[in-house]
Amino acid sequence: MPDKQDFQSLVGETYLDEYAIAERVRQIARQVSIDYEGRELLLLSILKGAIFFLADLAREITIPVTIDFIAISSYRKDRREGEDIRRVRFLKDLDQDIEGKHILIVEDVIDTGLTLNYIVQNLWLRNPATLEIATLLDRPYRRLADLPVKYQGFQVPDEFFVGYGFDYKQKLRELPRIARLNI
Repeated sequence: MPDKQDFQSLVGETYLDEYAIAERVRQIARQVSIDYEGRELLLLSILKGAIFFLADLAREITIPVTIDFIAISSYRKDRREGEDIRRVRFLKDLDQDIEGKHILIVEDVIDTGLTLNYIVQNLWLRNPATLEIATLLDRPYRRLADLPVKYQGFQVPDEFFVGYGFDYKQKLRELPRIARLNI
């Protein structure tokens, strides 16, 4: 496996610097705080990519929040007829009951939306009071599932990024900016 120095050579030009990210997170947090005023909000993150966005968003929101995480595995399984079947499996479920609670799913990026759609459907079965989605990066032009994304950070091209939670082979998440991946 390449060492840290080798991975650094994969970091391309900055797409979003830390200042642009911080300003957009503040804007989203202000709107969330207004929209949920008088209510407690559960911020739900899907591990691992959104942890930086979740942490910064939580610090900027001015209403009471709690935080929980889920971890999922998304994979394809070949059937005998040669068709791919998409499967999603919960590796870590919520630590609390969400019935009657206001939930904001905090996501790093939404592409096709198929995995997130599965998660949303699963969560609605648990009877939350409300369930909304916030994503830092969005590619609505790739959407295959109809997902109402209430809070959108940035609409981005179909490229690979690293930094601010985005990784390449579990490396480079710690970068304070979002950079293009040179592969």
